[in-house]
Amino acid sequence: MKKLVLLFAFTIGMCVAVNAQLGNVTKKATQAAGSAGFDINSIAKGIMGKLVPGLNLMGDQAPKLNEEVMNFLKKKAGIMSLKASNAAEYTKQQTDLFNNLKNRLGFILKPDQFKKFLALRPAASDKSNPLTHLFN
Repeated sequence: MKKLVLLFAFTIGMCVAVNAQLGNVTKKATQAAGSAGFDINSIAKGIMGKLVPGLNLMGDQAPKLNEEVMNFLKKKAGIMSLKASNAAEYTKQQTDLFNNLKNRLGFILKPDQFKKFLALRPAASDKSNPLTHLFN
């Protein structure tokens, strides 16, 4: 019985020690995921669902466009915390990210497709339109 109590106490002590070591890491990861407010994969899927038919993508354009959209969303997830804490810096970095995306899309899309892409910009911050994540 004495060994069982000691084993139980040792197990509890190890659990506390492990949580003390990982507590900050898991808390930061949870906050980052929550503050980003979006799932990159599902948003990329929604964006591509609008862009592929809207731009009449052909051949290897869709995979290249998807890769650029994913890269953009990953970078945007890194600045989402600024949206609440420093809106001006967020806007500046979002604009820089979007301009970089536009430059890269210029090598993937034909000129008429690029014009269509810019015309797909949502009029306002429409949360139901996945393209909002690209433009805002």
